[in-house]
Amino acid sequence: MAANVMSVAYNQLNAMYGLSNTTSNKYDAHKKSELRSTYNSIIKSNKESPLYRIKEGADVRRFAIDIKEQAHIIKNTVAALSEDGKGIESALDRKVASSNLPDVVTAEYIGKDGDDTDANTKFQMEVRQLATPQVNTGNFIRRNAHNFKPGSYRFDLNTNTTSYEFQFNVNPNESNETVQAKLRKLINNANIGLHSEILTDEKGTHTALQITSAQTGLRADEENLFEIIPEANKDSMDAVNLLGIDRISSPAENSSFLLNGNLHASYSNTFTVNNMFSVTLNGVSEPGQAAVIGFKPSSDTVADQVEALIHAYNGMIDTADRYSNSQATSSKLLRDVKAIAGSFSDSFEKIGLTTSEDGKLVMDRDTFTQTISSSGFGPVFDTLNRFRDALGRHAEQASINPMNYVDKVVVAYKNPGRTFTTPYITSIYSGMMVDRRC
Repeated sequence: MAANVMSVAYNQLNAMYGLSNTTSNKYDAHKKSELRSTYNSIIKSNKESPLYRIKEGADVRRFAIDIKEQAHIIKNTVAALSEDGKGIESALDRKVASSNLPDVVTAEYIGKDGDDTDANTKFQMEVRQLATPQVNTGNFIRRNAHNFKPGSYRFDLNTNTTSYEFQFNVNPNESNETVQAKLRKLINNANIGLHSEILTDEKGTHTALQITSAQTGLRADEENLFEIIPEANKDSMDAVNLLGIDRISSPAENSSFLLNGNLHASYSNTFTVNNMFSVTLNGVSEPGQAAVIGFKPSSDTVADQVEALIHAYNGMIDTADRYSNSQATSSKLLRDVKAIAGSFSDSFEKIGLTTSEDGKLVMDRDTFTQTISSSGFGPVFDTLNRFRDALGRHAEQASINPMNYVDKVVVAYKNPGRTFTTPYITSIYSGMMVDRRC
């Protein structure tokens, strides 16, 4: 029963947000003590909460989950601005790589902030060609036809390091597209660094199976990244020949670029330069136009950090606005969030942060960076750190009990001094199981 409930909760999250177990970052990992603290906070909130019922409305679950999701974003942003117990001013000492042509090249500094790397370090890159994967595009065959005989088929898929054997069965009355879909699923589920998809022609009458490698580039002694060889019997050979997936439609190629005028190549579009920069090639340069990679000024680094905090704050405003017509208590969420920035309004205006009519924070970047670059900016960071902490506390509270902002009917208040936990209420705002009035 518990496993089924967890599955339902996960599927709903996945449907709403496209979540996967690969989208987390380092701030999503927690110590046992942190998890225990969260549990105790839930229990404390639960014991002091009255008994209530949720009003009818299909968007109740979505509203509560949206609050938790946005609170999660805020908490991660605050954590990123509070590493090692330092304030936002620590960004002044942080080295952040930048590119004047991010559509062509982006870079990340992978050295340590405290090392002796010259802050004026720069280099130029002109991209001639991106590294590409190998693509095998099969034949376009009539999707609703039945060209495969019922039976069992095999083929080997060889890479430069290993070999895999694939077997698939064709049942009576299975169409060509059904067979292609079966192979697509078989290849994708194998997790061998290949992605398969079905292409449809312009008329929608013919489909083809396309296989693409995750790896890019070729060594000098390689002819391909993978090859498909049917089993040595007529049926399997005819099936692979009909599919056409054994032919390379686009071979893998290495990237080609000029680094400070010198020609280089790489198997991948992401690599390191001097063990200090992780560089990613995103596009081909215009002839004679090189991207300049260097470090951002420290004031710009701080501005980026504060903009991330503002974006997280504005996200909670958006969450409240989305449900203003359907959730009566979304106005409470809006008031609570606006009150955080409102308490800093006078100090914010002096550094280029203003509040728009809808309650969102807006940064005048020029004013902000000028303020940061001037002397005597200590009070500026004191204000920003207090705002960060206040926003983090609100996010923590909203994450623990998002149902505080959901329109509901109070059934009974608990006897003061003799409170007790009610696991059902806890499940509402921790597992998002909402009363359906069964």
